Amino acid sequence: MKLQTKIPLKPVAHQIDYDSQVLIVGSCFAENIGDKLGYFKFQTLQNPFGILFHPLAIEKLISKAIKKEAYSEADIFFLNECWHCFDAHSDLSDPSKEILLDRLNLSLEKTQQRIVNATHILITLGTAWGYRHLKTNLVVANCHKVSQKEFSKVLLSVEEVQKSLANTIKSIQSINKNTQIVFTVSPVRHLKDGFIENQRSKAHLIAAIHKLLSLRTKLLPSQQDLLSAVSYFESYEIMMDELRDYRFYDADMIHPNQTAIDYIWEKFGQVWISSNAQLVMEKVYAVQKALLHRPFHSESAQHRKFLKSLEEKITYLQQEYPFLKFSG
Repeated sequence: MKLQTKIPLKPVAHQIDYDSQVLIVGSCFAENIGDKLGYFKFQTLQNPFGILFHPLAIEKLISKAIKKEAYSEADIFFLNECWHCFDAHSDLSDPSKEILLDRLNLSLEKTQQRIVNATHILITLGTAWGYRHLKTNLVVANCHKVSQKEFSKVLLSVEEVQKSLANTIKSIQSINKNTQIVFTVSPVRHLKDGFIENQRSKAHLIAAIHKLLSLRTKLLPSQQDLLSAVSYFESYEIMMDELRDYRFYDADMIHPNQTAIDYIWEKFGQVWISSNAQLVMEKVYAVQKALLHRPFHSESAQHRKFLKSLEEKITYLQQEYPFLKFSG
């Protein structure tokens, strides 16, 4: 008896391994995948500007980083005893404007450096709905609880999303033509926008990505390299079609729960993580699990033997991958 429809997936070329340099940008689901990669000690830079849901927000971050356009006091504002930037998540906000500017510009620098060296850039889009700041006429990444009267809510068309994604790809490839760019759409439902509005938003994102990818066959052979390193991973489709049950959602009935995250991560690994890397992941997992062990008798001979074995496992891994750092 078949009780589940399966998304057909197959491994890709140019998979992620432990020598890969990965940049992860986008919605809170990007954080879920990024946290998994971080747990297994891959070399990642995750959301340097905090969670970004909107294509235009991601485009702006990458463009400013590549052009090295530093933030100044003119780009920030003070509200509710904190300094904020419309381009960044509130995680970067601070009571000190100097600290905020330092964080913003350091994040730009880190992003630019990682794009230059990146083997893989994972971009997770959350929504096509955005808030246009009436004073500047710019769509912001985060409203920071500024009065809604200062914004108009807008839904990017498929064409506008496609143009934004094309701009992002062009920016990245201006300094790194070899990196693999992987787009995915977050399975998190933005129900505050409304049920129909959420589906319209996801549809615009998915349609724009695939419309962009379909251009491969229409480009001249000399131009096809521009999109040959761009692909799509089916996070949204796996959630909607393979995990069609509220038992795979968190208590808010909006976010995928840990079981769903683990499931989609496993599927991501099948497609994007090399078989050699998966062998290393098993060893990293053994160390991570051991680090959580709490002994009944910390001075016992048995525990000393356990610690020695753990130290040997870490040393063995670090001899091959010196960048691996463990804490416990």
